[in-house]
Amino acid sequence: MGQYWKWLGYYLMIWEIVLVLGVLGSSTDHLGGSGSSWKRSYKKIVKQINGKGPYIGLITVYPPEEDAFFSTGSFQPDSDYPFLDLSGRRFRVGNVYGKRVIYVKCGVGLINAAATTQQMLDVFNMRGIIHFGIAGNINDSMSIGDVTIPKEFADTGIWDWLNPNATVDSTDIAGLDVKNYNVPEGGENLLGHIGFNFEQFYSNSGKPNTAQPMVWAQVNQHWLHVASKLEGMELKQCVNSTLCLEKKPKLVVGLRGSTSNIFVDNAAYRDFLFQTFQVSSSDMESFAVVMTSLSNEFPVLVIRGLSDIAGGQEGTNTIELFGSLAALNTANSVIRFLKELKAFDDSNYSYM
Repeated sequence: MGQYWKWLGYYLMIWEIVLVLGVLGSSTDHLGGSGSSWKRSYKKIVKQINGKGPYIGLITVYPPEEDAFFSTGSFQPDSDYPFLDLSGRRFRVGNVYGKRVIYVKCGVGLINAAATTQQMLDVFNMRGIIHFGIAGNINDSMSIGDVTIPKEFADTGIWDWLNPNATVDSTDIAGLDVKNYNVPEGGENLLGHIGFNFEQFYSNSGKPNTAQPMVWAQVNQHWLHVASKLEGMELKQCVNSTLCLEKKPKLVVGLRGSTSNIFVDNAAYRDFLFQTFQVSSSDMESFAVVMTSLSNEFPVLVIRGLSDIAGGQEGTNTIELFGSLAALNTANSVIRFLKELKAFDDSNYSYM
């Protein structure tokens, strides 16, 4: 019986090696470039890519944002290694107007965003992260088509959901009493109360294995300063010849953003978010990208185009009508920022 387990162990070890080699072969098959690329090991391939860095990471969320970015024609793929497939995601290597970049689409939600950001920072020679895409508009002073580059984000989806006879914890950062939204007014509501909790933040500079409470995750201040040069830039107003926005879009720097695993399309909750947190946009990924970058001590910036008014509209949500326009305005803002960042770097001014 001992010999049986011994040989079974050898068999499983050999099978594991075969699986690993298969994964490496699959990854290198997707690299493109020269015909001999598939023969290289994963580590050697990454080393070759990283040797051309450091890179600015560009992270979008879903296909319309990706389509808008590539439609600008600004991304030039690397001639040797145009992309590398990792964990089902395609990391595209190239440059935008002289800035070395690695682009990836992360997928919807906080988990996808955090996992992609951490993988990018772990595997590649990165300098920082720019996250961009569309968002819902929470602020009545903003309009569909506008672009916001917030200074900070809150995760407004960490809840303590309590019974009607319970009390929101005094350490919670905010509370929502569901009965206040009864129609007609008055009486209790079985959905009770919601307490908004803070995030737990770990970082390289903090005490190991010890989380710090975080409400607002702030983007890099030097990059935000560079982004301020984008205010006043021309943004597109029309989807096509027959569909245009009433107002000319604008770009605003320094507001606040809200993130949660919730697509907000509710007028009452929209108003609650604005009144309670003074946020101007709502999305499902930004906080995760910012906090993960901060944990690893990398600069990060977020650029979001407003595609809808998050339930404040009469009728259906406008994301299907104006999502592509918001995504294109955002992509053009990212490209403009990279141009400004290059000039900023050429001046030898520290960005950290």
